[in-house]
Amino acid sequence: MIVKIQPGAVKGSIEAPASKSSMQRVLAAALIRKGETVIHNPGTSNDDRAALQNIQKLGAEARWEDGKLIVNSVGVTPVHDTIDCGESGLGIRMFTPITAVSNRKLTVTGTGSLTTRPMDFFDEIFPKLGIKIQSNGGKLPLQIQGPLTPANVEVDGSLSSQFLTGLLMAYAAVDAKDVTITVKDLKSKPYIDLTLAVLKSFGWEVEQNNHETFYFPGRKLPLQGKIDYRVEGDWSGAAFLLVAGAIAGDITVSGLDPLSTQADKAVLQAMMAAGVGMSVMPETIEIRKSKMKGYQFDATECPDLFPPLVALAAYAQGTTVISGAKRLTHKESNRALTLQEEFGKMGVRIELQDDLMVIHGGGGLKGAVAHSHHDHRIAMAIAVAALGEDGETEIHEAEAINKSYPDFYDDMRLLGAVLQ
Repeated sequence: MIVKIQPGAVKGSIEAPASKSSMQRVLAAALIRKGETVIHNPGTSNDDRAALQNIQKLGAEARWEDGKLIVNSVGVTPVHDTIDCGESGLGIRMFTPITAVSNRKLTVTGTGSLTTRPMDFFDEIFPKLGIKIQSNGGKLPLQIQGPLTPANVEVDGSLSSQFLTGLLMAYAAVDAKDVTITVKDLKSKPYIDLTLAVLKSFGWEVEQNNHETFYFPGRKLPLQGKIDYRVEGDWSGAAFLLVAGAIAGDITVSGLDPLSTQADKAVLQAMMAAGVGMSVMPETIEIRKSKMKGYQFDATECPDLFPPLVALAAYAQGTTVISGAKRLTHKESNRALTLQEEFGKMGVRIELQDDLMVIHGGGGLKGAVAHSHHDHRIAMAIAVAALGEDGETEIHEAEAINKSYPDFYDDMRLLGAVLQ
């Protein structure tokens, strides 16, 4: 699909999309906890849909009712031989350990860029937990057979925190007792805080010490009967809306929790550093078109913010330096190179210096023919940047947004953006 965007102002109020980071974790928790879960404000992105299909393949029943998703589960009891996580990095890293709770031999696979991402973690850790595994040279597809036996293990958290999320969920699924997961060099710590918060809401207690050890005491929290869980708004997707307001108009975004454990709420820190005019309230965030300055920001713990922050930096006078660029290699695309290439087409010079991304902004952007590289966040970053450009911008493979924020273009139209 090709989307064409005209430069112009945006204005109005919009509600943030549901968080796919939260939604996928809630679906996993609804599977491993026996009983009924009512999910309010459920997400409908491609990643969310893949997670929903997988909990059904792993034995859960789910139905939609009046805009809510109701899940009934008796635990991990697979009814299919293949678990397909689509293009979801969280999905593959979270559901693979959960799948291994069963003693059934299963295949875990995915599509798109997920087939090239390294999965050596499972080859290293699973045998220590009594799980048989056969991978494709450290990549998908994976052939696994449990059952998982909880044990004290040490894992490397430098590539992604998502592997740890999967282990925490799987240990909870088997009611692990008196075992510790030790982690070295953990990245994206706020995402683990989100995992722990979801587990606590579903009745599991995990004691963590400085994000280095995670201990399962084997105590269940006093939680019985039906669980009602509301999926919070997504800071990752909303970051693009907030940046759109800073570039091209005055907008109000609702549905975001300033106290959220989501890592990407740090977008507010970056925007303040850039001099963006905003008002942050418990229910809404108001953003005003602003004259911005270059800024410094560490995105090591929140690498998904790179695309919207590059769009922001493109309109900031002077030089912006964002650290954490090494975290961008194994995304839907190699995002550091993709951002450099696509924003270069629009006249923005980006330098890559080891772990740093240096953006030279404020020079004026021109319309261009750009490509998403099948990466949802690249497509949204280009669309937002196009609002202040001189001339029409054309985005190819623009449907990539369906992975995380399928209503993005519709929401942009609601704010007054001219696109087709």
